Parts: sequence; structure tokens; C-alpha cells
Amino acid sequence: MLSPRIRRLKLDHDQLMQKFVGWPLIQITGTAGMPPEVYRFVYNIKGLFVSPTGEIQERAQHYLEVNLSLGYPRRAPQCRMLTPVFHPNFDDSTVCIGDFWAASEGLDDLIIRIGRMIAYQEYNTKSPLNGLAAKWAEQHAQFFPVDPRDIAPPLEKAATPAEAAPVPLAPAVEASSTGNGTSSALPPPSESSRNRDGSASPDPWAERITIDTKVDS
Repeated sequence: MLSPRIRRLKLDHDQLMQKFVGWPLIQITGTAGMPPEVYRFVYNIKGLFVSPTGEIQERAQHYLEVNLSLGYPRRAPQCRMLTPVFHPNFDDSTVCIGDFWAASEGLDDLIIRIGRMIAYQEYNTKSPLNGLAAKWAEQHAQFFPVDPRDIAPPLEKAATPAEAAPVPLAPAVEASSTGNGTSSALPPPSESSRNRDGSASPDPWAERITIDTKVDS
């Protein structure tokens, strides 16, 4: 007889496969365990990161690793970004979800919520992991969301058994990788924000924004 934890892991896996297979904005890139206890996801949505020169720039692809510890689901999943995100509720090693996690929440819903956070559709500046990002977000709320698309897939989408096969866990993507790695720096926003006809896009991030550490109090 399967333990309650194994049954929950199996349920999570089935729901994730049904919800995200074929969905371009959120994709499962790897798993470990059977049923999986570690997942890697790629988000193909707009978010922000800080370039080496201190500029806030767009990034179109973000990688997340989720570890379902022995305390799961009573304890929140351990979530960390493998690519940098400039956001009040992210730091170099953690995504802040503990204040909102409940054992009754589905892992698929959590993955969607993190996507909304990356897109700045959701953010909490009252108890931030990144104080500078929180102060900056409060002063630039007119630019949000960075990506206004609906992050969740359509409700009627479902996977077939063949599509739901687990994917072996690939090596971690380093934030500083280049070449074929999707976490390398994007082209300057002034180039990437042009329409197909070459005209300028109304995207508010068409010009780079430099972080001013001396934000107004």
C-alpha cells in the first residue's frame, strides 16, 4: 500500500503532466525520482534581472528547480531559481512561498504562481527577500506587469499517457552560462523590443533602467 506522501507525489506528477504538456509558457525540463521528488521547469515569460553593469533588463527565459523534501506536503517545496531574477520575493537561493503555502495547494498551482511572480503579476513588498527590489518595485509599479499574458494554461488542456512520460533530470543551468544556454544575457532591450516591421514597440522596457541604490525613502 502506498504511503500518503507517495500518493501525493504521484498525484502532483499526474497533474503537472496533464496541465503543462504542450504549454509554451511553462515546461518541465527534467525530473528525478519515481514518482518525482525533484523537478526542473523553464518559464518562457518576461521577467527582470540585473546585468553585470547594474542595469535592470528583460530576460525571456527562466529556470526553476523544485525539491519536494521529506516534510512535503506539510512543509512547502524548496524552490530556487537557476537563473537570476530581480524581484522582491526572490534571492540567489530561494523563492519566498512559505507565507502562502498550504498542504492543500496543488504543486501545479504553485508553479503557475511563481510564473506570475516572475512576470510581476504578483509581488509582496512588505516582507521581501530582496529589499532593494521591493523599494524599486514600489517606485516603478506603473511598469508592471512585465508580462501581462495569462500564465496558466487553458483548463481544457490535458495530456495523453504517451506525452506524460517523465524526463530525466538534466544538469543544472548556471546563471552565467553562455553559448546554447538560455540563461545568457539577452540582446539590449532597445533591439529586442522592436516590432517585426522594424517600428519601435511601446514596451516600457524599451530603454534600459539602471538601479539607483539611493532610492527615495
